[in-house]
Amino acid sequence: MTDIKHTVLHAKHEQLGANFTDFGGWDMPLRYGSELAEHKAVRSTAGLFDLSHMGEVWVSGPQAATALNTALAGNLGVVKLGKAKYSLILNEAGGILDDLIVYRLEEEKFLVVPNAGNAALVARELAERAKGFDATVQDVTAETSLIAVQGPNAQAIVKALAADEAGASAVEEMKYYSAARLALGGVDTILARTGYTGEDGFELIIANEDAEGLWEQIVQIGKDHELVPCGLAARDSLRLEAGMPLYGNELSTERNPFEANLGPVVSFKKEENFIGRQALEEVRANGTARKLVGLKGLGKRAGRAGYPILKDGEVIGEITSGLPSPTLGYPVALGYVDVAHSEVGTQLEVELRGKTLPFEVVELPFYTRAK
Repeated sequence: MTDIKHTVLHAKHEQLGANFTDFGGWDMPLRYGSELAEHKAVRSTAGLFDLSHMGEVWVSGPQAATALNTALAGNLGVVKLGKAKYSLILNEAGGILDDLIVYRLEEEKFLVVPNAGNAALVARELAERAKGFDATVQDVTAETSLIAVQGPNAQAIVKALAADEAGASAVEEMKYYSAARLALGGVDTILARTGYTGEDGFELIIANEDAEGLWEQIVQIGKDHELVPCGLAARDSLRLEAGMPLYGNELSTERNPFEANLGPVVSFKKEENFIGRQALEEVRANGTARKLVGLKGLGKRAGRAGYPILKDGEVIGEITSGLPSPTLGYPVALGYVDVAHSEVGTQLEVELRGKTLPFEVVELPFYTRAK
């Protein structure tokens, strides 16, 4: 049995009274108090997350972009310096091994951030797929921490960490899906503005030895901005409201990008013959049997992962994620349904412990923040 891993901030979470859960082999905070309060803090003020369980893999060298274009479904060669791109790593059958974000920090240096449970697999696959290219793959997950600040007050909190006006301006001017190296809180930081909550926010990627000190600085600054430490439960409800897929729920090797509404992530224009390309070209030509949709509950009870989705009493799909939306006040869910029943406005039912309740197919995302 593999020992469960701890982030370097584990003691901080214990001091805050966190309830922990095993997530991808890591002992992570599920909640500190009320997950509803944590969720609402991110929507209204700011939330602080330890995401150090996520992976960090450097791909560098003269042919780094070509190696990544062979390894991943997207076109990383067109990513500009200081920008980021959401992408997928596939198997030969077009199934999704992981979804990830790639940051181009230098012309010949990219940082790949995979999901926690898939980090080792992605690092191995990248190393294998980079063979034959003038590129090196370095897995730095074990020595790297990642702290996220999400919510309307996130910019003000991160700006306050800057050493001078130039640094503060760099934080303020950073665009969505961008990244840069900055000194924040006296620490060399890779600062990214991506997020997984549907709110504005930042990720601070740092060396392990700097994590505790930076976390404390953010907590102190956050006292003036109603910052609340948040666990994975709030992170899950936030991402679901924002219509974002979770690996292991919406995404898996059993699903391809077209089923998951991620077809636009795949580049068929690039020259490289990426793994999974041939299979996806067939899917693109022939279509899929099922499709991921958003579902709005018309009653009060929520559908949960694994619950059957029905049309006129016939099972036509299954929920992958579902809960009562704290922000919207009604149940929301993601699920795969037969394509014939995937149009927005379609009336469906979800079987909840022997009873059927009405749901409706709606546009995603469920929640969009005010600009």
